Amino acid sequence: MDAYTALALGIALKSTQKRKRRKWAQQWYLCRERFGHVPLLNELRISEPDVFKNFLRMDGESFDKLLDLVRPYITKENTVMRSAISPFERLSITLRFLATGNTFEDLKFLSAISPQAIGGIVIDTCNAINTCLQSYIKMPQTAEEWKELSNDFNKHWNIPHCIGALDGKHVSIKKTIGSGSFYYNYKKHCSIVLLAVVNAKYEFIMVDAGMNGRVSDGGVMSHTKFGSLMEHGELQLPGAEPLHEGDSIDVPYFFVADDAFAMNENLLKPYSVMGNDVLDQERRVFNYRLSRGRRIVENVFGILVSRFGVFQRPMLLSPEKATTVTLTCCYLHNFLRKQSSGYMAPGSVDWEDNVTHELHSGEWRSKQRELAALRPIFSRNSSEKAKFTRDTMKHYFSTLGSVPWQLKMVS
Repeated sequence: MDAYTALALGIALKSTQKRKRRKWAQQWYLCRERFGHVPLLNELRISEPDVFKNFLRMDGESFDKLLDLVRPYITKENTVMRSAISPFERLSITLRFLATGNTFEDLKFLSAISPQAIGGIVIDTCNAINTCLQSYIKMPQTAEEWKELSNDFNKHWNIPHCIGALDGKHVSIKKTIGSGSFYYNYKKHCSIVLLAVVNAKYEFIMVDAGMNGRVSDGGVMSHTKFGSLMEHGELQLPGAEPLHEGDSIDVPYFFVADDAFAMNENLLKPYSVMGNDVLDQERRVFNYRLSRGRRIVENVFGILVSRFGVFQRPMLLSPEKATTVTLTCCYLHNFLRKQSSGYMAPGSVDWEDNVTHELHSGEWRSKQRELAALRPIFSRNSSEKAKFTRDTMKHYFSTLGSVPWQLKMVS
């Protein structure tokens, strides 16, 4: 055997040895039934239901209902090589990711599933949840449905003709390779924007997520389907009507928002203090009454961050995947709001004393940081119709629509 042949055989032998040392999967991944989180969850469900609920951010009954809904979408077939990861495991590890925001690398030690597999499982399961829970976030389609929302706002928050509270937040994400400053916002980090409208019962009726954080905050609405429908009068809102019987002034139905949005006749925001100006009593009363409705959406965002830890740190996902995860949390919020009575326990959101009407902060304010707000805008001139609507509401709140405690709250 010459030297060349010996060298070739030696290289081939080493290559074969290397191939033999490679493993198709780490051995402990093949023992999920022993090392995974399913036995722990089954035990917690029986012996520590509160811990089970904290682990997944939902009780056993809600988990079972959600699992039944998504099972057809996340069930995989076994192969001759290995058993498929069960729907129970797929849903529970996804919910744990949403609850904590832990990395896939970290979650592998809990689930005995590779981080690469977890990454695919989470997004697939989130897509399944979004598909199955489509009906849980639904914008009214008729004037009568909008009026039902208005009745709730008037009943609970003393704001007639209000049909929703609007707000937007920046959801922090990691900087993606090649994105440049596309997602870089005024807070000096990368983000996507979550825009939402909520009803008087702390439920989303519209969510729009995924817009890049670099978009001018004042122009967020114009980049959404909701904003386009509002601009073109295609939201099927009720026509303007008097606030009370016998009044000759017709007032449009409107959303309430803060200074991050441009005001129009169907979107009202507080009076702003410019320079050394001081708001008179009527304007301060209006701002107070409006804030009682605007706090609803602020509290919904607070609960969202408090319940889903994935919002408490930058998402280590692409913008597209971060959008999917964000929408999933919104769908789950509405699902749990309807399904679980303990999802929003007393004191978890801002509340008013029934006697003194003093405002008390919800638990979420002391426990978790908030999502970054959209930047206020002050340069845009509101239409005369919008100003007239706001002035009409201002006058109403200080006359026929006044409540006994409002002067004490603004003094």
